[in-house]
Amino acid sequence: MNRRERADMSSDRIRVAVILSSVRKGRFGPTIANWFVGTADGRDDIEVDLVDLADFPLPTALTDEPSPEVAELLAAFSARLSAADGFVVVTPEYNHSFPAALKAAADWTQYEWHAKPVGFVGYGGLAGGLRAVQQLRHIFNELHAVPVRDAISFHGPWAQFDAEGNLTDPTNAEAAAKVLWDKLSWWALATKEAKTRRPYDN
Repeated sequence: MNRRERADMSSDRIRVAVILSSVRKGRFGPTIANWFVGTADGRDDIEVDLVDLADFPLPTALTDEPSPEVAELLAAFSARLSAADGFVVVTPEYNHSFPAALKAAADWTQYEWHAKPVGFVGYGGLAGGLRAVQQLRHIFNELHAVPVRDAISFHGPWAQFDAEGNLTDPTNAEAAAKVLWDKLSWWALATKEAKTRRPYDN
């Protein structure tokens, strides 16, 4: 492999922030997020950064003059988002919607999401998190992101994973994960290349 081929391979690698949005006590989100991150193992086109919103407790009350503590949290969170070429949001469904922590994270940020693809992994009861995902598509459109059509949905996930966090029957979920990664990678490369030709934010 020559130097140019190595450079081309490097430029095709994308960084994806997988955002774990549940922060409640006893949450099941880490099991699903860790499983999803694991489905990227073996792919040489994707680098994953797992971003846990529990590590960034941003307040729901917005202000132009945050306290030093909030400003520090926001700067660290913003840096993680800015470094990503795309995102996957892992979200439960609470009362037919998504967690307040995720809305606060979106409201505190803006340009970090621009012209980048966003995929979704939803989980919950009968709807499998799909109502939360549908609402999030509207929000990320407003943030100038590019929601990916294909998503993953877990109906009653508590019975689908064993004590070690492995799916008892991974066939369908792993196939859906591959489709999501493939589509997210395509859009991430497309938007990344487009922004090198013409900046999105002028």
